[in-house]
Amino acid sequence: MNPIDPSAVQSILDSFLNREVYIHLETTNGAYAVHRRERKISAGAFIRNARIRFERGVITGDRPYRVGLKMELGWVYAEGLTDFELDREGRLLLAGHDEEGRLAVALELSLSPFPHADS
Repeated sequence: MNPIDPSAVQSILDSFLNREVYIHLETTNGAYAVHRRERKISAGAFIRNARIRFERGVITGDRPYRVGLKMELGWVYAEGLTDFELDREGRLLLAGHDEEGRLAVALELSLSPFPHADS
C-alpha cells in the first residue's frame, strides 16, 4: 500500500459511481486496547460483500482522510484512512493505520465479491 494520494483516490472513486459494487468495511480498536490492559471498551464493526450503489464518492481531510459514499437513502463513510492501493483485480483498498502500523479501519470496493475468509 501507498500513502493516500487524494486526487488518485478521487479518480478511482469516480470510476465506481452509479455501479453496483461490493463493499468491505471494518473498524477495530479491540485487540489493541485490550492487550494493553487499558480500561477501554473493545469496539469494532465488520461488513463484507454487501452490495451498494453510490451516486457520489468524496475523499476529504488532510491525512488521515475520510471517504464518504452517498447512496440514495444515506451514506457510508470511513475516517482515519492513511493508505491505498488499486489491486490487479481493480479493487480499491483503503486502510487506516495507527502510528505503530496497526490496522484501525479498512474500506474496500470491488465490482465482484471479495473472497471468503476461508478461501
